[in-house]
Amino acid sequence: MIERFSPSGTLLSMHTEMITTPDLAWQEEALCAQTGADFFFPEPGSSVRDAKRICALCPIRSACLEYALSNDERFGVWGGLSEKERLALRRTAH
Repeated sequence: MIERFSPSGTLLSMHTEMITTPDLAWQEEALCAQTGADFFFPEPGSSVRDAKRICALCPIRSACLEYALSNDERFGVWGGLSEKERLALRRTAH
């Protein structure tokens, strides 16, 4: 959690706002953290097959996908799904 204060001399100088930061500890256990980003953020038009194979073996795949969907990650493979697959999933969820 991060505490943020308004600059002194403003009307909100006494206002304190708490900003919660996402818990990203799961990323340390992710297989992609041990593999490298090249598989998961390929050049446009490149295959994501290798990334999906790694994701299929990853024990925290669901946490990764949940993070990507809740944070509107638009690039790369997250939780075993490509950008297009996550977009389709978001559209069917609404």
